[in-house]
Parts: sequence; C-alpha cells; structure tokens
Amino acid sequence: MKVALVTGGGKGIGAAICRRLSEDYAVIINYNKSEKQAKALEKELREKGKTAEAVFADITDLKDIKKMIDYIISRYHKIDALVNNSGVSSYSLVQFVTENEYDYVMDCNLKGAFFTTKEAVEHMINRKSGSVVFISSMWGECGASMESVYSASKGGLIALTKSLAKELAPSGIRVNCVTPGVIDTDMFDFDSEIRRKLIEETPLERIGKDTDVANTVGFLLSDKASFITGQIIGVNGGYHI
Repeated sequence: MKVALVTGGGKGIGAAICRRLSEDYAVIINYNKSEKQAKALEKELREKGKTAEAVFADITDLKDIKKMIDYIISRYHKIDALVNNSGVSSYSLVQFVTENEYDYVMDCNLKGAFFTTKEAVEHMINRKSGSVVFISSMWGECGASMESVYSASKGGLIALTKSLAKELAPSGIRVNCVTPGVIDTDMFDFDSEIRRKLIEETPLERIGKDTDVANTVGFLLSDKASFITGQIIGVNGGYHI
C-alpha cells in the first residue's frame, strides 16, 4: 500500500486531507500541538478499516523532522506522497511585527515545509517515484493587507514548488501547490458581517469547505495527474483569478 505523510494533519484542512487520502494510502498524521485531535482522527480512520498513524514532530525542529521521517521509513519502508499542510496565521500591521513573530511564522510555514520535503524526497529519489503537494494560500499569490509575514511565507512555498518541480522531475517526482481561498475551518474566525462580504466577493457565492481542498490534493497526488507538475492550483471559488 502507498504511504502518505500529511503535516499538521490533526485538524482543519489537514484532517480533511487525511480522510481523503485514507481511501488510497496508509496515512501518517503528523501533529505537534494537536495531539488529541490527531489521535482521535487515527482512531476514526482505523475503525473504518483504514491504515493510519498519528506521529509527533515539531516541524520547526530539524531533529524532529529527521526522526519522524526515519521512523516512517523504518516502519513503512517508503513515502509515496508528502503533503506540507502545517502552518500558522499572522495578522498585524507591518510596523508592529516583531522579530519573534516573523521567525515563528517563517519557521512554521516555510522552513518546516522545506526541510520536511528535503528529508522525504531523499527516499523518493532513491525509488525514482513520489509526489509532493504544498498547501499555500491565495494570499501568497496576491498578498493580504495586515498579513505581510503570512503572505510572504506562503509566497515562498509557491516559489519553492516551481523550483523543486524542475529539480526533481528527472527523478520521477512531481511537485505541485494548492492555494486555498477562504475556507471554513477553525482558522476562519470572522464575524457574520465579514463572512457576508467575503461571500459577496466570491464569484461562486460561498465559503470554501475543507473537502474542496482535500479533493484537489487527492487528485494532484493521483495517477490522473501524472503529467502535472510545478502547478499552482487555486481553490478559492473565483475570489482570486
């Protein structure tokens, strides 16, 4: 059976991705602070007859990343798919952004994804097979007011996708990126008036669902997308075109 690692897989979009991939993969649910949710998801999937395991790693810690990848390889012998989903938000005027906030957002959203990919693709290269998906954001494409650090970190994932797609293609590894728009998860913490305005500004006239993102990821990792690499796929209801 194929093996997929989803970082930040315990809740929100990550959990939806794990549920979707469990149809075709043994799913490794990476978690850091969301142990309770990750273990509950592991139990849920196993009760449905799926292969799933919650594995701790703080992806801002390079030692944790290596330990997690080594464990997966020792237990499952391979990694067929990697979804870099883990991330944090940041909302502040640029003049109030501290160095600590900047470093934390960049470490969680960009550095962690980079080094998790570095460790995982080493084993993919040896097998001449694999697929990587980065979860960025539409704000990484167009920028968002008062989200400069977040937008910069997500924009970095888009550039990283394009670079690695070119670098890893000769090794049979595809690399793509999904850029969600406004998705209804626990990170979507807006009042009813802001929600109404966002719906009005979205051509499809609704807020996105976590399954909208998960289904796109499932497609990109599948053989149906075997000739797709280096692409940035927006899942935003037409909000950003």
